[in-house]
Amino acid sequence: QVQLVESGGGLVQPGGSLRLSCAASGSMFSIYAMGWYRQAPGKQRELVAGINSGGSTNYADSVKGRFTISRDNAKNTVYLQMNSLKPEDTAVYYCNAQRSTISYKYNYWGQGTQVTVSS
Repeated sequence: QVQLVESGGGLVQPGGSLRLSCAASGSMFSIYAMGWYRQAPGKQRELVAGINSGGSTNYADSVKGRFTISRDNAKNTVYLQMNSLKPEDTAVYYCNAQRSTISYKYNYWGQGTQVTVSS
């Protein structure tokens, strides 16, 4: 069982920056693929950025060059550095942890943190 707790959301002006953190409890954090998703009002949840156990990353086209995902396995934490924020980045941001075995796929979500980009 993995519990995920996000922090770092808030209100920021366009062009500003925020860093989200996701602290994970439980063991074997380093073998989980971690991701940040977001959901804006009236829209589906979408993948923002992901990082696998080997450190490879992927990003949604809308955030490439502005957002950076990273992980610190010693701290059981994954981060999302968000720069040059735009009003369209406003959403609830969720942390996700996944790993698969031969017989089962483990999938965990945090409770979400609100990011609002507005002047």
